[in-house]
Amino acid sequence: MSVSQAPVSFLGAPGSPYTRKMLAALRYRRIPYRLIIGSHRNPTDLPKPKPQLLPTFYFTKADGSIEAVVDSTPLLRRFERDFAGRSIVPPDPAIAFLDYLLEDFADEWLTKPMFHYRWHFAADAAQAGEILPRWSTRPVSEATLAPVKTFVKQRQISRLYVVGSNDTTAPVIEASYRRFLQAMKTHLETSGFLMGARPGASDFATYGQLTQLARFDPTPMAIALAEAPRVYAWTEVVEDLSGMEPTDSDWMTRENIPETLRQLFVEMGRTYMPVMLANAQAVVRGADEVETEVDGLRWTQQPFPYQAKCLQWIREEHARLDTDAKACVARLLAGTGCEPLLA
Repeated sequence: MSVSQAPVSFLGAPGSPYTRKMLAALRYRRIPYRLIIGSHRNPTDLPKPKPQLLPTFYFTKADGSIEAVVDSTPLLRRFERDFAGRSIVPPDPAIAFLDYLLEDFADEWLTKPMFHYRWHFAADAAQAGEILPRWSTRPVSEATLAPVKTFVKQRQISRLYVVGSNDTTAPVIEASYRRFLQAMKTHLETSGFLMGARPGASDFATYGQLTQLARFDPTPMAIALAEAPRVYAWTEVVEDLSGMEPTDSDWMTRENIPETLRQLFVEMGRTYMPVMLANAQAVVRGADEVETEVDGLRWTQQPFPYQAKCLQWIREEHARLDTDAKACVARLLAGTGCEPLLA
């Protein structure tokens, strides 16, 4: 039973991995929703969030005004409070923390190959430039679309620095994507989802990035089809899990955390961890550049203040765990390289 039967309204687009993350989670949880396909340029009658990101959710405040809200992770937790049943947060605090870590890995690391492949390679950028402006229900002439396509490509390519995609980091990002596919493929041989036999928030975050990597952009999609067809198929399945009937026993437990899940944390410790730490240190110092080494290779990018906040939130979530839960997390993460995230 929900606190409100009014559909949840939000603005999004098929090419936004976070829109897809939220849409799949709402479907699984059977939360009524109203998706407005568009951007912050159209429609124009809705309030603008800061920053203007997709998806944007709209909530009616007590005074009747409309509040625009972004950021998928806290939004999913908001819906946990507002809507009962079919939870995507494991009941065990230790497992829930692992889910939180993997959700952040998907949101903040897998988004690097997602943007990198889309805009670093000419064929991928050409396809995205053609399709992204057409994701609309508004009839638009080809003459009108021509400058829009150019604008979209130029704007997104110019913003690759935000996720750290450049000629120096390209080998790191591309190798990490391939290793992730192998680890995910292996895990899915024995588990339906990251969190066991039912999905957690991390499953939907991972799915969101894979809707683009494995299902849209030609270069990473070809890699997924050739090297991890199971991951390609899983991405299609997770799109609509409204027909699942999960039970409490479907969650992974402390006693049955598989080694295959641990291998995903090994990849996290190899890549995400050193970049997140170096970025946070650069933000604190007020540095103009993030410089570190990832897997023996140089990594350089501009500082990303939001990801420094993500690291802070991870540590706050960890601090809330009791002694037993912290011990469980420590046992799983030992030797993965993720330990400094919690220091």
